[in-house]
Amino acid sequence: MKTTFAIFPVLGLALSFFTCNPTTAADVSAESAANPQWNVLFIISDDLTANALSCYGNSVCQTPNIDALAASGTRFTRAYCQGTYCGPSRASLMSGYYPHASGELGYRNPRKRIGDRQTWSQLFKDHGYYAARVSKIFHMGVPGGIESGGDGADDPRSWTERFNSPGPEWKAAGDGETLENNPDGKKPAVGGNTFVVVEADGGDEVHSDGKTARKACELIQSHRDEPFWLGVGFVRPHVPFVAPRPYFDPFKPYSKMELPPKVEGDWDDIPKAGINYKTSQNMKMDLRRQRKAVGGYYASVAYMDAQVGKVMQALKDADLEDNTIVIFTSDHGYHLGEHDFWAKVSLRDESAGVPLIIRVPGKAPAVCDSLVELLDLYPTVASLCGLPVPKHVQGRDISVLLDDPEATVHDSVFSVAPMRKGFLLREPRWAYIQYKEDASGGIELFDTVADPQQYTNLADHPQHQDTVRRLRAKLAAKLASVRDNDL
Repeated sequence: MKTTFAIFPVLGLALSFFTCNPTTAADVSAESAANPQWNVLFIISDDLTANALSCYGNSVCQTPNIDALAASGTRFTRAYCQGTYCGPSRASLMSGYYPHASGELGYRNPRKRIGDRQTWSQLFKDHGYYAARVSKIFHMGVPGGIESGGDGADDPRSWTERFNSPGPEWKAAGDGETLENNPDGKKPAVGGNTFVVVEADGGDEVHSDGKTARKACELIQSHRDEPFWLGVGFVRPHVPFVAPRPYFDPFKPYSKMELPPKVEGDWDDIPKAGINYKTSQNMKMDLRRQRKAVGGYYASVAYMDAQVGKVMQALKDADLEDNTIVIFTSDHGYHLGEHDFWAKVSLRDESAGVPLIIRVPGKAPAVCDSLVELLDLYPTVASLCGLPVPKHVQGRDISVLLDDPEATVHDSVFSVAPMRKGFLLREPRWAYIQYKEDASGGIELFDTVADPQQYTNLADHPQHQDTVRRLRAKLAAKLASVRDNDL
């Protein structure tokens, strides 16, 4: 029993694979008369756990701007990504395909596999919308891609215009410390996918997210008289945990940061593949460094929240609140010491779950506990705007939940961790995790009602074998249906 760069613009066939031609503005003239031509403002954070947001219950990290959006929209408590790291998740939600359908399990652009099929923003562009992204929507390396100001794995066909937001990242002037694999404290601040905290000199616009907010505000104002689909990609709180100094003050001294409980023998009943790729042990982070990591993460979240506030104020100043759908989410979740795990990749709820807020003009605020997927955003928003959803899209229209938050669209949701060959099938009660398609890498089963923190793996318990067999068969059927596509 387990007792300084400027933001700069980049220049931005018939669907022969479809059973019909691509939809165009002329095709939906009738629908446009019946449906408002909403603008779409899609805001996506990077590596954000819902547990760090005050509207999701965090009492330490205050996020007043995201909270205000949540209070005026529908906040989803059981939203899941389809890939537990940046590349496959972003390719999925933008292309409309599950990762195993498109084959994009890493960090590439999905265009090679999807051919001429429309991505989410491309559908709107093809219907006369101004479609633009600022910073990271498809995959973009952080910190490397942000330092260089490149396009990463972006898809040019998806945009009318695109803009990047270079920033100094871990090289920012200020006080930096490498927390990971630096037990003697001799390693300077370093780049890469490494836990580094930088209390930075200067103001918000020294950094990428401040530049992103500024450009997004400019675009809202300059395109206020035409329909737009605007993707705003903030890179915080992705490592390095860098933000202007004032954002760190509420979390000092770091010694006051609380860590999740550490349960003796927590890993004893899970397969090796279930132990996350970053842990307190292999990162050599003692308790001081762990607490500072949490404080640095929260400071990055607070900084990102302030940038969200600027964008939302620009929408209000342009008098566009009443005709703009606003979505806020993240590409996946993040561990902050739960189970002694850190970062993403894992298929536990902290990593596979995401914050999701959708605000549609005229819809009453609500909290929805129904299961939803990020893949659902494409068909839902297209439908709300009166655009026909392309036949290839594998997500579901969840707009009914905006009127009736107690309705059910999914009886389960599906996520993958390709680098672990892992699969998650999540029902309201059960979380079933399987490593390798033949389960040879092991299985995890958690009763999330009795054990919401997922401490006890029930996969080998005799009384739960019927549940294991049922979910294993359901997962196999799901994966087969995902692959049964037109690619």
